[in-house]
Amino acid sequence: MENSVDPQSSPQEGRQQESGRLCVLKFGSSVLGTEADYPAVALEIYRHVRDGEKVVAVVSALDGQTDALLDLAERVGAGAPDALVARLARVGELQSAALMALALSRVGVRACTMDPDEMGLVAEGDPLDSNLTGLDSEAVWAKLAVHDAVVVPGFTAGHAQHGVVTLGRGGTDLSAVFFAARLGAHRVRLIKDVDGVYAEDPAHNPGAERFSQLSYAEAAEASSGLIQPKAIRAAEAEDVLIEVAALGSAECTTIAHLPARRARPPKPERLRVALLGCGAVGGGVLAHLRSRPDLFELGPVLVRRPELHDEEALFTVTGAEALAGKPDLVVEALGGADFPADLMRSALRWGAQVVTANKAAVAKHYDSLHACADAGGGGLYYSAAVGGGAPILETLARLEGVVAVEGVMNGTCNYLLSRLGEGWSFDDALAKAQELGFAEADPSADVDGHDAADKLSILVREAFGAALLPERIAKASLRDVAPEALRAAAARGEVLKQVGRCRLLADGSLFAEVAILPLPAAHPLARTRNEENCFLVTDSQGRVHEIFGKGAGRCPTANAVFADVMDAQRALLGRAPDTAARPAPLKLRA
Repeated sequence: MENSVDPQSSPQEGRQQESGRLCVLKFGSSVLGTEADYPAVALEIYRHVRDGEKVVAVVSALDGQTDALLDLAERVGAGAPDALVARLARVGELQSAALMALALSRVGVRACTMDPDEMGLVAEGDPLDSNLTGLDSEAVWAKLAVHDAVVVPGFTAGHAQHGVVTLGRGGTDLSAVFFAARLGAHRVRLIKDVDGVYAEDPAHNPGAERFSQLSYAEAAEASSGLIQPKAIRAAEAEDVLIEVAALGSAECTTIAHLPARRARPPKPERLRVALLGCGAVGGGVLAHLRSRPDLFELGPVLVRRPELHDEEALFTVTGAEALAGKPDLVVEALGGADFPADLMRSALRWGAQVVTANKAAVAKHYDSLHACADAGGGGLYYSAAVGGGAPILETLARLEGVVAVEGVMNGTCNYLLSRLGEGWSFDDALAKAQELGFAEADPSADVDGHDAADKLSILVREAFGAALLPERIAKASLRDVAPEALRAAAARGEVLKQVGRCRLLADGSLFAEVAILPLPAAHPLARTRNEENCFLVTDSQGRVHEIFGKGAGRCPTANAVFADVMDAQRALLGRAPDTAARPAPLKLRA
């Protein structure tokens, strides 16, 4: 979701910088059992993207599909040449790659899929057990330049003689290793149904020791049936680091030129979770939490009207009941600023991890929320508060020397302006936005710029360490946009966008505003459509970093919240370092 342009770097230097941020993720049939598994896999890919990595996702067919295709080939064409069988056997991978790209698009990740012929992926050998030999790396990098994730089918490739071949049982492992080697990725992560390689089958011995690291030779012996042997041999030959992990897990077994090392796996712990609010976003988070009963024990969910929900007993109308027993993790998805902040401060004081997408509460009560987190030893996570699924706060945390931030940061306003530009009336566009769940019943926070000002206030904090309350930020309202202005902009080859922007001035002070600006149609911010968000961050070296994602709607925002939940879960269990830092304060000019 982040692209950067260094005006002084050569294409080769830029490629070297990008390859250091490239991760190859492989998803086999053990995690892609049915089509219902694509959303969880999409969330895993999103987690890596929001951490600043480009991703090549290599996918297998759904569980049992390849066997079914091979059986079908035998029934219809018993004794047919292997080259014909290979053409049918690979169909499951092609379908799976397309479905994976669709699932990523739904959550706001810019993704595409490439078939073997589009990327020059070729192999040599028997039609049903070939070895990869070639890849047009430039073609893949061209897609990565404009996408966050490229999804490719594993197990199959082109062949000079047979046209199409497959790579043998477990061949998607080999595909993943080959992509990592040819693209210079810093690692390939094989996502399995276990969180590493074990000395014994953990299904038979719950106390089995897990290897934290293995040499390639030791991995070939210890991982029999888990990793394709050809893939391990290829990784050793190309010095590719392999990680074997489970979905959402911070634990893994590392396979490289390393001696074997065992460690008893950490005892799984179910964290007690309180969910405050169950509207569009909260309902999506609830679904995520309930999909991981192995990780989370959910208490009563705080809502205004339990009778409106199917399982009324699961809900409560009192904050005291929702927070009873001092849960480990609190997810706040309420509206408003003051009451939610009171609940979050209470949880932070006892050391809970708190996750929120409430930009109004964070902007207004930023100092007190952080003070309570510091005092109680808890953590405050709010990446979904700005940008929804666009990881702008994660990007700012990684960058040093930020001098300017600007962005289309309100998905509702962007949707409305898109419709107005097509000739819709304001009332019709608003009604459609409300129908789709992008706009609230009272749209004034979005339409009048208050929502964008809340987000801009947080961006100022994160980028510059300056305290600038939203009410001190100048705002423009969509209500003041006349149809004539839209038509005039279109005649000039421009579009109108609501843009929040802040920048350092030459005297060290700060400028910030929310404005409705005419932008050339080719401008990155002008290319956003519907509920999309886009941010441009300029650093002190003149590099412009583009961050993209969907900024409104249940799915992208709930996914961003749940990604924070998983970060908080890993932090609570001591499996993730706390790298938060605050920049020095600045003078303000509003």
